[in-house]
Amino acid sequence: MGQPDVSNNGAEQVQQSGIGVLDKAVSVLRAVAEQPCGLAELCARTGLPRATAHRLAVGLEVHRMLRRGPDGRWRPGPALAELGGGTVDPLLDAASVVLPKLRDLTGESVQLYRRDGIVRVCVAAAEPPSGLRDTVPVGARLPMTAGSGAKVLVAWADAHTRQAVLADAVFGERTLLEVRRRGWAQSVAEREPGVASVSAPVRDNAGNVVAAVSVSGPVDRIGRRPGAKWADDLLQAAQELQERL
Repeated sequence: MGQPDVSNNGAEQVQQSGIGVLDKAVSVLRAVAEQPCGLAELCARTGLPRATAHRLAVGLEVHRMLRRGPDGRWRPGPALAELGGGTVDPLLDAASVVLPKLRDLTGESVQLYRRDGIVRVCVAAAEPPSGLRDTVPVGARLPMTAGSGAKVLVAWADAHTRQAVLADAVFGERTLLEVRRRGWAQSVAEREPGVASVSAPVRDNAGNVVAAVSVSGPVDRIGRRPGAKWADDLLQAAQELQERL
């Protein structure tokens, strides 16, 4: 038997086993592992026909090798981590339930951020199906110098991180004291012109802040005091995330 073929099936060269359906399924897994994607993106990356790509993705989803995120795009599923001896991320599991409910309640974009050094990373998101949105892609890395999510993560960060961020931040220590006092943060046109947001801390069972959950949207719709509108609902969502951890 000869060596397996190596062919170009989309964006990159991958080794082919000669078992057609297996090779196609692996190409779907590789495409999604590269970056979460919807059906059109999946077809573009794999070169597969639309019906084939959809059938394979849905089948892999049934076996939990892929999962559909709050934004409707496919992502690597928990079975991949389990087969590799890893564990499912409980925060992302909780977010897949809580974030869509918060989005439906507010009608606005919802994000979940984790801190990575002196930047914040969007690890989950839920977008409304239509209308003007504040889309932050999952995986986006944003500075912690502006925005309500940044204020929450910095407010409960260690002293060294706070000092490093505050050197360039649009807010100061007094703002962080107020965030810790009331338990949530808001911002208007800080991260991006015309965008307002409100965020609350997500804690683990030991009380440590492990993430920030945010609601964001156009200032014209949310208003210049977004906390007055959504803080209570946001705090309830943060509590539900904690309870599900």
